[in-house]
Amino acid sequence: MGAIPAQRETVTRASGAPAYGGVGAETRTTLPGSALSPGSARTLVRNALTEWAASGLPGTEHLSDRIVDDAVVVVSELVTNAVVHAGTDVELACRLEDETGALLVEVLDHHPSRAPRDGDAEAPYETPEYGRGLRLVSRLAESWGVTYRTGAKTVWARLPAEDPVAARDDIEAYAQERALERGLRVAEILAPEPLRAERERDWLNRGALSFLAEASDLLAGQLDENLVAALAGQLIVPRLADWCAVWLEDEVAGRWGYPRSGEAEGGWAVDGTAGTGPRLARVWHGSENLIEDLRRALEKEPPLPPDTHRTGPVTYPWPGEALGARGVRGTALAYRLVAGGRPLGTLVIGRADLMRFPDEITGLVEDLSRRVALAIGAARQYARQATISRVLQRGLLPGAVAEIPGVASALVYEPCDKGGPSGDFYDLFPAGDGRWCFAIGDVQGKGPEAAVVIGIARPWLRLLAREGYRVADVLDRLNQLLLDDATEAADAAARALVGPVAPGDGPQTRFLSLLYGELTPFDGGIRCTLASAGHPLPLLLGAGGEVHTAAHPQTLLGVVEDVTYTSETFELLSGDTLLCVTDGVTERRSGSRQFDDGDGLATALAGCSGLNAQLIAERIRRLVHEFSGRPPDDDLALLVLQAE
Repeated sequence: MGAIPAQRETVTRASGAPAYGGVGAETRTTLPGSALSPGSARTLVRNALTEWAASGLPGTEHLSDRIVDDAVVVVSELVTNAVVHAGTDVELACRLEDETGALLVEVLDHHPSRAPRDGDAEAPYETPEYGRGLRLVSRLAESWGVTYRTGAKTVWARLPAEDPVAARDDIEAYAQERALERGLRVAEILAPEPLRAERERDWLNRGALSFLAEASDLLAGQLDENLVAALAGQLIVPRLADWCAVWLEDEVAGRWGYPRSGEAEGGWAVDGTAGTGPRLARVWHGSENLIEDLRRALEKEPPLPPDTHRTGPVTYPWPGEALGARGVRGTALAYRLVAGGRPLGTLVIGRADLMRFPDEITGLVEDLSRRVALAIGAARQYARQATISRVLQRGLLPGAVAEIPGVASALVYEPCDKGGPSGDFYDLFPAGDGRWCFAIGDVQGKGPEAAVVIGIARPWLRLLAREGYRVADVLDRLNQLLLDDATEAADAAARALVGPVAPGDGPQTRFLSLLYGELTPFDGGIRCTLASAGHPLPLLLGAGGEVHTAAHPQTLLGVVEDVTYTSETFELLSGDTLLCVTDGVTERRSGSRQFDDGDGLATALAGCSGLNAQLIAERIRRLVHEFSGRPPDDDLALLVLQAE
């Protein structure tokens, strides 16, 4: 498979590196986050520099074969690093300073896009190329650095035009190091400690802060505690330890005070059979064939630290029997995962053939464990809120949609925010005396405020309908109810502030758009009376394929006092279909266009002639989703009522 062709464009200036001189020639491209991108980047830069030199652009008189080769190596390393760690599209920029002949290289990625992957798809844990990339860049470049922005990271390097000897010596030393790598691995097996310690000191001096920054970005975006545990293991192994395990505390217990049948010296449980202990959420080892044996061994000795507030490392029993011939001896340390004063779990690391972890490693893992604890705490908080929201959402919507004699109904309901209450709601219920009522509404905003309004509106709709109030009267009373409730909320806020509330400072009026109707079956069809209060107008599809609106627009509920609403009555005959939607359908966007521009919804409904209610609902839903390549950014609800 060949390299991906790269498209270049001329730009005025990239953004990551500082400016040293006037900008001469410059090229920029965007590459996908794939293994082919480093090769494409090398080809792009070499071709660009060759073209600049042939064209005699300002600054090219300083170009030499050495700086071209250096630029190709640096670009290759930076793009490889971005592809491996971020996995996003990579933006590459290379520019030549016309005065000095120095080259500035920038590689931008949109971190963190993907987590480290499990399974065979992950590259084997040899000495990774990207583990030496920034060290090589630091040797070749006069200066380099990292610039963080919201959702993006730029690594830049400036390559000087002079002093070719030192840089070539570094390249030759690097090449010799890679050529002898296999021999060094054999030596490491025989005497691992001095070699590994030297590598770690070099890495800690250069990359520890960058490692913690990248780890924080990666962990902060996760909303599942099990995924956080998995990422923690993959961040630590094999860079800092041979293996890692994460236990998660039972949140119901909230303490480490699990009953045990016995404890060893230092507070570790020696009998895991009694009581309910922490859950072993994740085990990770540099050799995948040892993971299951290690898991079984660790499950027998869950951690039980005596100090519930200590986050520093304490020794943990070495599971030598699970680690094969090379793992007979070693050292393991446990770190408490504490956030907000609450114990959340324990992180354990281990390394074979080691009597004591270096202080630099223990300190770095302790810093990382704090970040892991914060991420787990945030994930649990999100899970609690999501659970509350789901329960609340279920309480705000009907448990089942009523069946109406002579009417087929179909419903589509898709909240945009899966983790919070939606602003859209619907209902279809019997009102007594041979009447059925339906409603579809949209509250201004989302979340708890929307839930409050829905919690007021939906029960009152049912109550008023069952008390015999007609459609227009129901809207009149619901409008006044929302206004009264907003006034009471503003008065309460004023009392809490001990002073008058300026206009616009207190709780805002709770607007509600609502389409509400009443259905009464009769011989030969269904009589429908409805009214729209600031809501997208319903559409009526006749049996012959004609489409027209079935109501006229009126004011939103909760806005104007003493407004009087009116209703309209018509008949649904066999095959007639009434379509009711929220603005998540009509205002679905694709660029500057909306789905209902040019009567788009009516056109879509006309194309549903001859379909039953369920097929009509599914087709409209599909057309709305296909209108734009982006996910919907608003709640979507639609109700189809069809006379049989």
